[in-house]
Amino acid sequence: MPDTGSVDDADCPEDGIDEGTEPQQLAIAQRLAAMIDRNPAVRDAAIDVGVIDPEWLAEPARNPPKIAPPIDVLRRWLERVGERHPSALAGLGVNAVQLLSWDVLWNRGLGPRSKDTPNTATVVFVDIEGFTTYTSTNGDDAALELLGEHQRTAAGIVRRNGGRIVKHLGDGLMLVFPSAGAALRASVELVENPPQPLKVRAGLHTGQVIVTSDDLIGNVVNTAARITDLARGGQVLATTEALESAGELPGLWVSKPRARALRGVNDKILIARVERFKQ
Repeated sequence: MPDTGSVDDADCPEDGIDEGTEPQQLAIAQRLAAMIDRNPAVRDAAIDVGVIDPEWLAEPARNPPKIAPPIDVLRRWLERVGERHPSALAGLGVNAVQLLSWDVLWNRGLGPRSKDTPNTATVVFVDIEGFTTYTSTNGDDAALELLGEHQRTAAGIVRRNGGRIVKHLGDGLMLVFPSAGAALRASVELVENPPQPLKVRAGLHTGQVIVTSDDLIGNVVNTAARITDLARGGQVLATTEALESAGELPGLWVSKPRARALRGVNDKILIARVERFKQ
C-alpha cells in the first residue's frame, strides 16, 4: 500500500519492521493477518476502504501495519457505498457529494495541499483496445454498458491500491498514485480484469506533477500517455523511473528495459513490460 503518512511510519524503518520488534508481537501480527485473510468479504472490504494494508496482510512479519488517513478512509468508504448503493448517498444530502470532491484539498492523496507545489507521483493511463470498433459493431447501448462495467471494476482496483481516478477520457482513465509499487500492482490487476470481450492496456511513469482542481500538470503526464500508446491490449508498460521508485515487486515479472522513442519527447525513454509472475 502507498505511504499514507500515518503516525506509525515515523517509528518504522523504510525496509520493514524494526529488528527489535518482539517475537510475540510478530506472532500476534501473523495470527491476526491469517484470521482476516480467512474471510474474503471482510478482507476485501477492509482493504478497499484503507483500514488494512495489503502488503502487511501478505507478509505481516516483514511489513509494518499502516492505514490510510481518516479522511481518506471516509472518502473511500463513501465511494464504495455510492457504487454499491447509489440511493444511500442521496439520503446524506449534498455534504456527502462535497466530501467526495474535497480530495483535491488533500492533493489527491499526494500530501498536504500547497498551491503550485510539485509532488512526486506515478501517473497511469488506461484504455480499452478496440472500443471504437466494438461500438461501431454492437451499437451505443452495448458500448455504454461495457464501459460502465469497466469503470466500476477500475474504481475498486484503484481505490484498493490507494490511487485516485483523476478523470475519465472516453474509454480511458487517467489515474494517480503516491506509490509507484501500488500503481504497478493496480495496472497489472486492471489489464487482468478487462470488460469482455475486449482487452485493456496501461502505461505509467513516475515524476513531478502539480495538482489542480480537475487535472494533473507535468511532463510525467505526457510521458505516461505516450507510453500507453505503445502498449498492446493486455500489456502494462512502465518507465525505469517508475520501476526504480517501486523497488521490489513480489509476484510481478519485469522484462529487460528497452529504449523507445516517444512522440513529443526529445530523448528516448527506457520502458519495460510488467506482468504477474507465472509459476
